[in-house]
Amino acid sequence: MIIRRSWVPAALLGLAVASLPSSAAASAAPDTSGLTRSVQRDADALREAGVTGVAVRLETPGGTVTARSGVGDLATGRPVPESGYLRLGSTTKTFVATVVLQLVGEQRISLDQTVEQLLPEVVSGPGHDGRAITVRQLLQHTSGLPDYVHDVFPEPSARTYFAHRWRAYRPEELVRLALRHEPAFPPGTGWAYSNTNYVLAGMIIEKVTGRTWERQVHDRVLRPLGLRHTGTPGTWPFLPQPHAADYQQFTADGPMIDTTLPYRPFDSGADGSMTGTARDLNRFFGALAGGRLLKPAELAAMRTTVPVPRDGGHPPGTRDGLGLFFTPLSCGGGYLGHGGSGFGYVVRAATTTDGRRTITVSAHSRSADPRETARQEEALNDLVDHALCHAG
Repeated sequence: MIIRRSWVPAALLGLAVASLPSSAAASAAPDTSGLTRSVQRDADALREAGVTGVAVRLETPGGTVTARSGVGDLATGRPVPESGYLRLGSTTKTFVATVVLQLVGEQRISLDQTVEQLLPEVVSGPGHDGRAITVRQLLQHTSGLPDYVHDVFPEPSARTYFAHRWRAYRPEELVRLALRHEPAFPPGTGWAYSNTNYVLAGMIIEKVTGRTWERQVHDRVLRPLGLRHTGTPGTWPFLPQPHAADYQQFTADGPMIDTTLPYRPFDSGADGSMTGTARDLNRFFGALAGGRLLKPAELAAMRTTVPVPRDGGHPPGTRDGLGLFFTPLSCGGGYLGHGGSGFGYVVRAATTTDGRRTITVSAHSRSADPRETARQEEALNDLVDHALCHAG
């Protein structure tokens, strides 16, 4: 699932990272010491797979375990910050889906309403019909709508990143770009991840409430949960301090490029623009799974899933709900969560289905080598699986 949009470092970089010490901490020492060692070992494995910097925060009923590995800045060699700010990427979608489902619970919209009913004439054109696409299908990526991402980043190069990273698009513009392409499939007949779905979800929130999706997320989620370190910066490009630098390799043999500044064409909307901390993300996912944000019927709808194809970029057996994925655990059961990524970073947030154990992992570089990317993805999946299984 290292994918929002898929492209860590060369040998020299690997030597620099490997030479730095790793660090771990636990807030409830004796009974979490074994878990702490396990989490640190897996964080180090992710670094050894080529990621420049890794941070982990695991919350359990017995205490909190944190781990860091690698560096937070290649130029200075400073460590990854303990409680650094992160770009959340597509993890934003879970916040947006939560607001939509709260509106469903208030009977202001229905999951079976069509896009045309809520946003007249927005989804139309050759092969596209908003009358056939429901709110549920948007949230579950079963609409068949094309993804606009390739239109705003057509050439995977550092040159494109630097040339266009300051440009911002209105949601309506992104939808129009996507609709120039044929649907992936008729609505409701398949699954394909598309950021366009959540651009439309954000537009629906504003149409129904008269307030932006950002304002609704603040009022309905962030403020009630006390998530003071999570924000919706829109096109503001700078992360609060402290934070690690992010690095993207655009070609397999190329250098690591500092991409800490976001690529605003796809990092400024309802599909992936939020920022926050691991502590806040864990609190959000724990509260969501624990039933503190949604009524039972809407939480059940969110957790009603469809299979994700084996080539969908997720661990085997993953299923997609409404802004929330379910992934099996090797020890039985499974976890709920969502990943996020952009140029130079990957964030994975997950919680056990009862919300009692939560984890956020951040990786601060991305490789252009498919084999290296696969190793990093496997190491990241193992880290989450081991942590949630061993914390039980």
